[in-house]
Amino acid sequence: MAVQLFLPMLEKDRVTFRPLFALLFALPLILAMPVAIAAPATGDLALVQDHLRSVESLTANFSQTDRNGKTLDGTLALKKPGKIRFQYEKGVPILIVGDGKALWFLDYSVRQKQRWPIGNSPLGVLLDPNKDISRFAKVVRTADPRVISVEASDPRHPEYGRITLVFARDASAPGGLMMQGWVALDAQNNRTTIRLSNQLFNRPVADRAFRWTDPTLRGGRN
Repeated sequence: MAVQLFLPMLEKDRVTFRPLFALLFALPLILAMPVAIAAPATGDLALVQDHLRSVESLTANFSQTDRNGKTLDGTLALKKPGKIRFQYEKGVPILIVGDGKALWFLDYSVRQKQRWPIGNSPLGVLLDPNKDISRFAKVVRTADPRVISVEASDPRHPEYGRITLVFARDASAPGGLMMQGWVALDAQNNRTTIRLSNQLFNRPVADRAFRWTDPTLRGGRN
């Protein structure tokens, strides 16, 4: 079970990285789109909704695998509302940070930064407890009854791709579910997977964990 953000590992990967990054931060637009009928979440979808609303903070290790099978490791920190940090392993000049106001993609190797509003990201479902996932998501049946997969997409905008969150039933976790990760699939069927491990929920996370150095400034580094 996995969760992935597709980040460039080598210079030649930057071209293929951009579509996945666009998927990751464009798909959240789905969250804000009205639908004709927005029925309350029921069954397993309601369990997922309860879990997401029960999580105030999360720290975990993650392993990210891209479409070519390349893997990067790192650590994840999340704190509501609006704060998240993907810290990649040493030697990877990429940092993704949500500082409570915006989501930033920082590339220290080329001294560039890109900004997205928190609400305009599929990560919005993790960072905003008020998101109603029944408006844009559905449960995908799995062979293992202990696993719940939820797929989010907008059929009116296939160019946004799809993202699938994966959970395991676990009575010790918030809402009785343990988030295992997610899989992103862009419009070109490029697949990116992130797997979480060592998840810790609702522990204190300092606000300084979401600070970052501007890569466009001389000496800026992650």
